[in-house]
Order: sequence, then structure tokens, then C-alpha cells
Amino acid sequence: MKYDFDKIISRRNTNCYKYDSAPYDDTIAMWVADMDFQVAPKIIEALRKRVEHGIFGYTRVPDSYYESVIRWFERRHNFRMEKDWFIYVPGVVPAVSAIIKAMTSPGDKVLIQTPVYNCFFSSIRNNGCEAECSSLVYDTSGSQPTYRIDFDDFERRCADPKTKVFLLCNPHNPAGRVWTKEELTKMGEICLRHDVFVIADEIHCELVMPGYEYTPFASLGEDFLMHSATCSSPSKAFNIAGLQISNITAKDESVRQKIDKAVNINEVCDVNPFGVLALQAAYDESEDWLMQLIEYLNENYIALCRFFEEHLPDFPVCKLEGTYLVWVDISKTGTESDILCKEMLAKEHVWLNDGLMYGEEGKNFVRINIALPRARMLEGLQRMEKFLKEK
Repeated sequence: MKYDFDKIISRRNTNCYKYDSAPYDDTIAMWVADMDFQVAPKIIEALRKRVEHGIFGYTRVPDSYYESVIRWFERRHNFRMEKDWFIYVPGVVPAVSAIIKAMTSPGDKVLIQTPVYNCFFSSIRNNGCEAECSSLVYDTSGSQPTYRIDFDDFERRCADPKTKVFLLCNPHNPAGRVWTKEELTKMGEICLRHDVFVIADEIHCELVMPGYEYTPFASLGEDFLMHSATCSSPSKAFNIAGLQISNITAKDESVRQKIDKAVNINEVCDVNPFGVLALQAAYDESEDWLMQLIEYLNENYIALCRFFEEHLPDFPVCKLEGTYLVWVDISKTGTESDILCKEMLAKEHVWLNDGLMYGEEGKNFVRINIALPRARMLEGLQRMEKFLKEK
């Protein structure tokens, strides 16, 4: 079956955070990380049947739920999990927060690689910990900018006795990297050497562009598996974030007990019955939809790169290996990204994420969400061109 990702659907007046909070009716929203595509038909079908049942009380997560996740990761990523490793939660951010609470004490440091997802900062801060930032190296030596890890700096920060946890983003948001097995192994070995526990946020793991391969951190060996907890969800890949379903997996029983206690302290131990069904419909019946989605997203990225090459050559586009979030260098404007994004929204009604929200390293960048129909994306890029050429 061929799916229509070019279809433009109005999301105004549907209690949609992305659009109902937009200040202008004609806003092109290319900011928050969800997609402007209808979900896979099998997910809609599963939810429709549940709605028709008409009773929406508390839900019990069935064995078939765990089996769906286990089959998916074994088939697609050659990584076998077990049912008793799982703790289900409403979202990856609550999951990350609970694991930090479980594995640290107030005043400890949590290592992150900046620029990085903004909720990492708040999850660390809200648990009374300190963000320890190892800046990724912005590498412009190749045909297209990318990021690499400063392993000397990474190890120096892991060696700090106050550093108890490394919060890994794999694939990395917003840098667009899909970390290689070699990079993950080197980071993991450093963490083991200094007794730093790894939290792997792998929410974007299915959104990998052609030519790249996602590797689950925990799949790289028994030591890594026992010294980490992984956060995953179908929410990004299948556009079901509003259904509130995610998983924490940890093999070490003592670690899992600590996390389970923190999940209950944070009161995030219940999930949405619609999310349970949507996950199963996604993993069991919607892989073909996902594969066509990735092809479409890659074509959007190619179209965006071509547009910048032809119309905005002063603004380098970073290589996109994974996610649908493109990182663009706007340093030539001489304006920091938070100010630039506010001006662009006011003048051209294009809503982007300013890079500064991902750390000081992002002050000269913007993040562009390309998970929308291509015609709409190109209209947004044309408005950006008009704004930037008037700067």
C-alpha cells in the first residue's frame, strides 16, 4: 500500500499544542518534534475499535504488549530483551527524570553532550543535580558540517567523582548524529572505567536515514547492558506522542527496583489504554508505513539541502543521519538564534526552534522540523529566505 505523506491536514482547533498555540493563523510550524502526517491506518483502526467499545477505565498492560516490543527490537535491531526488564511509563521525559532520581543524589553531576535536547537540562535540575556539559565538536572539515565527540574532554568529565550518570542521546537531538558502534563502545568503556551509569534516550531510534544504522547502546555487551537503562517509545517514529506510552528497560534487577521506586515517587506509573494498543499496532502491523515515512523524510531533507544550496548558501546545513530535525548554522546573520527566531515568527510566521535552548553551543543555530508535507516545507523555506535576505 502506498501512503500519502503529501496530504496537508489542518491541525487548528484540534487541541493540538503545535498549532493552537501559534500566534498567527497562517503559521508554518517547523518547531516541536512531532509530525504533520496522519498515523498509520492500522493504528487508527485499533484506536477506532477501542473507542467503539466505550469504556475507558484503568488498563492492564497485556503480555502481548511486551511481546510486540521484544519482537520489534529483535527483528529490526538484533537486540533481544526480556519481559522482566520492562517498566512502562507515559513518556521518555518522565522516564529520564525517574532514572536520574533513582541513580543519583542531589548535588551529583549528570553528564550530557551539548547542544542537546532541552528537557535534559530540566530533568537534571528538577532532581537537584548539576548538568556537566561535554561540548560536541562542530566539524566543518568535510563537504557538510557534522559533530564529533571530544573523547578527552568526555573522559575528564567522567573522571570527576561527582559525575554519577551519563545521559546519552542516541540518535542525537539536535545534532542529527546516529552514533556508530565504535563511538558508543568508546563512550561506554569510559563510563565503565569511572563507574558512571548510562541512561540511553533512544526515542528517535527508528528515524535513521539511508546509509546509517542505529545501534542500541545496551546491545554492545553484557557490561553495557548491566550498567545502563534504556528509554524507548514508538511516539516519534509513528507520530503518537499524545497517546503517552514509553518503556524503560534495565536488565539489572537492583537497578530496576530503584527505578521502579522512583517511577512511583514521581507518580508516572500508569499509562493510557490507547497508547498500549497504538504501540502494538505500530510494531506489529505498521512497519511498511514507517519505511515509506523514512523515504519521504529523506527526500524532504534532500529538497531542503538543495534549497539552501541554491537560495541560502551562507547558511550551512548539518548532515542529517537520524531524526527529522535539521540543524542549520545561522552565524552569518550576526544575530543569536533566540532573537532571530522571534523575529522570523513575527515577520514571516515561520516557527522554528532556536538553538540556544539546547545549550550555549546552539546560539548560532536553528532547528528545523522537516516532518511535514513537502509543499508546506518549501513554503516555509521560501518565507525563511525572504526573512534572512532582508536581515
